[in-house]
Amino acid sequence: MPVQKFSPMTKNFPTFDCDAHVTEPPWLWERAKDWLTKDEYEALKNTIWYDPESDQLIVNGKAGAGIGSQRIGGAAGMVNVLSLAGPGLKHDIQRALNVRNLNAKTALTKEQAEYIDHKGSYEPKPRLRDMDVQGIDQVMIIPTDIDTYPWLLNAVGAKAMCKAYNEWAYEYCQENPERLYFAAMLPMQDPKFAEQEVYRVADKGCRVGLVRPIDAMGNYPIQPKYDRVWRAMEETGVVYGMHPFPAFGSLKPPGYTEQHSGAELISLTATTSGLPHSFLINVQDFQAEASLWVVMVLMSGFFDRFPKLKAAVFEASSTWLSFILDECDKNYKLYRNERRLRPLKKLPSETFFERCVTGFEGDEAPPSRLPEFYENILAWSSDVYHHDGDDAWRAIDTMRKCELPEPYQAKFLGGNARKLYRIDAPKRFIADRVTEIERPDWWPNEEEIKQSLKPEASVRRIGV
Repeated sequence: MPVQKFSPMTKNFPTFDCDAHVTEPPWLWERAKDWLTKDEYEALKNTIWYDPESDQLIVNGKAGAGIGSQRIGGAAGMVNVLSLAGPGLKHDIQRALNVRNLNAKTALTKEQAEYIDHKGSYEPKPRLRDMDVQGIDQVMIIPTDIDTYPWLLNAVGAKAMCKAYNEWAYEYCQENPERLYFAAMLPMQDPKFAEQEVYRVADKGCRVGLVRPIDAMGNYPIQPKYDRVWRAMEETGVVYGMHPFPAFGSLKPPGYTEQHSGAELISLTATTSGLPHSFLINVQDFQAEASLWVVMVLMSGFFDRFPKLKAAVFEASSTWLSFILDECDKNYKLYRNERRLRPLKKLPSETFFERCVTGFEGDEAPPSRLPEFYENILAWSSDVYHHDGDDAWRAIDTMRKCELPEPYQAKFLGGNARKLYRIDAPKRFIADRVTEIERPDWWPNEEEIKQSLKPEASVRRIGV
């Protein structure tokens, strides 16, 4: 059998992955009856439901919605981008597998697709084994279908969905509560339901409540109707987790034209202009939503209204943040006398430094070159198992190439996240990198990978 080899590496501190994903499995719906009241269960079935016979997620009566449950397990000719980035499955290997799938004669078999469908995406025991190889000591798991849930039209059904997911995620983490933590979904369709869920999950030890930066149907976090949710977070210490997503808007009700999020506008621009590249949709829209949220909450005085609330910006990189905070400070200084809102108690940047952290991924080098700016606000995200995910060793390698001192590495890769979430460091941590992984005979070799990286390798040929 071929052996995939990695350079030896060691680390002297425990890591915390503040943003990695699970794929909601079909048995989440199968088990829902165990966690819900009769009325909640009926509302769930009429709002969002996995149909095993057709292998489809049905949302608001629309079949084929979502991107999660129906994809697990692997299928011939398919690379599942939601459960792909397991140990050692680097981006160049992903490229080789995708190129294979362009040709029916070399496309992945079901057995091969199952091999790269990492079970840790929906089962805790395999995840813990993967974490040992990836150098991940602790992790905060986040759901995958979070572009679907804000569009649930039935508020009771949304409440039931969040409760069902949170119960499943809690059980998942009980496999090793010192290493596995979950971020809870909140039914923002109704502020009272969301408030109740904050208190409920806080009693289970949950540290984070997830909210999209600009929620569906014209709902924004600074609207007064959500005050009760933020007060509940203040009282319980649950962190406001702001996670953007591509915002395809495919589940918008017919005829709804009231508003678009920044991410939706970027997606529309890419689509209508015929741009063939996915960069705008997969990268810029995340940053658009996150930067709009940062400006909105800082400049509106949101954190002045809720002085105990803390927040985390997930999956939007972090290089843009220094520019945004600079512009907020400059704008406030220039126009503070013309504000129609109350004066801010502190400069926007000072508030962010005191109350927020921002996620970053392991191949993102700029933060390592500005350690004084990012020292207390940076928290590493692997984005495992999504296709762009990578391990802690990649992040450490990036930092070492930037000659970042180890005390900063320890903060960025775990210390800042644990401080925000009030989580103790594990008693033991992974110190040495696994340097060899045995692979099946069909695993891409170096020559295949080299050829697949050529631009012309991805050109689909008619009749092939």
